[in-house]
Amino acid sequence: MTETPTSVPVPSPIISAAGLAEALAGPRPPVVLDVRYRLGGPHGRPDYDAGHIPGAVFVDLDAELAGVPGERGRHPLPDVADFGAVMRRAGVSAGTPVVAYDGHLGWGAARAWWLLRWTGHADVRVLDGGLAAWRGPLEKDAPSPAEGDFEPRPGGLPLLTADTAAELARTGLLLDARAGERYRGEVEPIDAVAGHIPGAVSAPTGENVDGDGRFLAPAALTARFAALGEVEPGAQIGVYCGSGVSGAQQALALELAGFVPALYAGSWSEWSRDPARPVATGAQPG
Repeated sequence: MTETPTSVPVPSPIISAAGLAEALAGPRPPVVLDVRYRLGGPHGRPDYDAGHIPGAVFVDLDAELAGVPGERGRHPLPDVADFGAVMRRAGVSAGTPVVAYDGHLGWGAARAWWLLRWTGHADVRVLDGGLAAWRGPLEKDAPSPAEGDFEPRPGGLPLLTADTAAELARTGLLLDARAGERYRGEVEPIDAVAGHIPGAVSAPTGENVDGDGRFLAPAALTARFAALGEVEPGAQIGVYCGSGVSGAQQALALELAGFVPALYAGSWSEWSRDPARPVATGAQPG
């Protein structure tokens, strides 16, 4: 049904602000990626230039963590070689810990986390709560890190296609990470068709975090996802969103909860481009 991931032990997918400060002061400081991104909002670079975690390298989600929009969706997976070059320029090596952060719900940071995990980098985490949780100093100068040696090898996390997403919606559990009104087809501000993949269950990403943007405790997340499909921890659960960005945050939450996340990267922006693909509307999976 999906690409078979390689079996590599991985740390928790999140790190606290205090944990990041300690790691930065330690003998193996992580590469820090600033992936500030907001759907339909202003570009994140001006915010980075105004102040970022010391040593953090800005990564442009639209230009560097996605390919050219088209038939594969609005944020298709980037060319693997191009992604590897971006990560090496940021200083990422095979044995270097990486921490990504953003300023809004963890979407951009989770996209970087997912891509690194998918391409074989095991030691990557997201700053829990984003930049708002950071209590240390900020700096304005952009660093010039030494070139890393990271070579991407896809297959570290399961990846769904449109066909395997449709199959999982019929035979297992496929979660729609978008806002409920988009899932129900009441509004569609971006893509040409409103609705959801038949059989998919609504699970907005905002319900994965608390009021401060920090992820809920693993037990709470486990209960949330298990209730959506009566599945046990350890089971594979699929997830999609509008274009594969917020779905990465859902994948991270699923991993925290003890499930195996399988991301449909093309998501609704790819699915809805194909008139042969069925569309469901309303509150029920359909």
